[in-house]
Amino acid sequence: MLRAKDITFGYRKEVILQGVSISVDRGTITAVLGMNGSGKTTIIKCLNGLLKPWYGVVMLDGESLSTLNREQIARKVAYVPQRSYESDLSVFDAVLLGRKPHIKWNPSNIDLEIVSDALRTMGLEEYALRPVRELSGGEIQRVALARALAQEAEVLLLDEPTSSLDLHRQLEVMNLLCELAREKGMAIVLSVHDINLALRFADKFLLLRDGKVYAYGERDILTPKLIEEVFNVPVVMQHVYDQLIVIPIFDARDAKNDERSYIKVGAGA
Repeated sequence: MLRAKDITFGYRKEVILQGVSISVDRGTITAVLGMNGSGKTTIIKCLNGLLKPWYGVVMLDGESLSTLNREQIARKVAYVPQRSYESDLSVFDAVLLGRKPHIKWNPSNIDLEIVSDALRTMGLEEYALRPVRELSGGEIQRVALARALAQEAEVLLLDEPTSSLDLHRQLEVMNLLCELAREKGMAIVLSVHDINLALRFADKFLLLRDGKVYAYGERDILTPKLIEEVFNVPVVMQHVYDQLIVIPIFDARDAKNDERSYIKVGAGA
């Protein structure tokens, strides 16, 4: 559904992305991982057409983004930035902006119902009439997510969607994204710093280093050796309650010989 081939982009003479390719299908979640400055936010913006690549092409349902206007893209692609800024709009009106690509004149009753459903899904009903500027950072992030839901797009691009959320809300949002992918067939791409969240919820993984694709594929590509090479931190990977987790080792000199391999830990560990 969403394809990017050989994307190269930079600011002035500085190259940020070089030859990045990614393919995202309906019903899947792709996590973009890498250190700060590796190009995660930039590739998300290129996939949305907010940035125009120097070279390469982004295809949406077989059409190049370069041939589509912003309204045409917005009908199919929703974008949640890393930081959603304060606004004097009410929460309801801020979420209603997500219906803009679908509204010809005035919002219909259907549009208002969709906004109400999005607020309910994100637990924001009691905030509907409050100005966005009065909310906390995590609540503002949930407003941005609700606006994306109201947009009813087929592709959802998120730049660190859980960065401002507490643990409960992180899991709530990630479970919601899984539901959107599995039940509504959305194609979802998110940049994320938390490898364990990615391991738990994503289907495919794009690992960037210095603006280049270091690895791309399904879960089996994520090994302790690969993670260390990308993040410059030695790790072990263990199964705890049937969930694979990544544990950093801060002093590699204390590591045992088998710490870079998979270790199975029983449910009682």
